[in-house]
Amino acid sequence: MSELTNNPHTRLQDSLVRLEAKSKALLAAVEQTHKERLALENKIEDAQNRIQNILNKLPSPGDSGQLDLLAAAPEGDK
Repeated sequence: MSELTNNPHTRLQDSLVRLEAKSKALLAAVEQTHKERLALENKIEDAQNRIQNILNKLPSPGDSGQLDLLAAAPEGDK
């Protein structure tokens, strides 16, 4: 009779060990994903700052010295 009760008990313990290993793997994956998300958010913020710096350097629309970026290329550049 002890074999019958011991076998399900052993299987339950084995299942718990597998579940614990899977949950640890999932927690590690979630932590890694969180770190990657933070890194991407930082990269996006840096890129936005660089873009804003570039935009700030462009002449304002009312600036008389504004370059006409849409003008046709000079004859020598064709």
